[in-house]
Amino acid sequence: MNKTIQVKDKTFAVSIPEERIMAEVRRVAAEINRDYAGQNPIFLAVLNGSFIFAADLLREVTLPCEISFVRLASYEGMGSTGEIREIMGLSVDVTGRPVIIVEDIVDTGLTMAHMLETLKRHNPGSIDICTLLLKPGKLQVNLDIRYCAMQIPNDFIVGYGLDYDGFGRNTKDIYTLCS
Repeated sequence: MNKTIQVKDKTFAVSIPEERIMAEVRRVAAEINRDYAGQNPIFLAVLNGSFIFAADLLREVTLPCEISFVRLASYEGMGSTGEIREIMGLSVDVTGRPVIIVEDIVDTGLTMAHMLETLKRHNPGSIDICTLLLKPGKLQVNLDIRYCAMQIPNDFIVGYGLDYDGFGRNTKDIYTLCS
């Protein structure tokens, strides 16, 4: 395991090793398997960041289920623009179905609030949020996050699907920006 990595012009140090990430993914999947027993949920993964988490999570889910993807954008470089753009919208019928939104990280919560508002117009049977990471100190809206793998401080991170300006997604560990 590399202790530090260089992504573009920034140096990052390991903050969450792969073993811990995978243990938390298995824990969350077990909770979903228990809570959704007898149901066929649709997992709605938010691209690009959640693709690795969604893949690992779904490999641990033992329920009959489907996965679909949406793509929203609110980040440029290292910060949120505060404006949410829908790049790739909902492509499956969720009417009456249980939906589990799979997100890489919830920080301000504004993107998730926007997504919930949009998704509710499609009349799903239920909606739950599943996030790999939560920054509770940065939340600006009240969200009911049923499945959270880990809470983290308000640091800038990369790895395991999370990026810095498009780079750094392809690591097995999560890294925090060095000061």
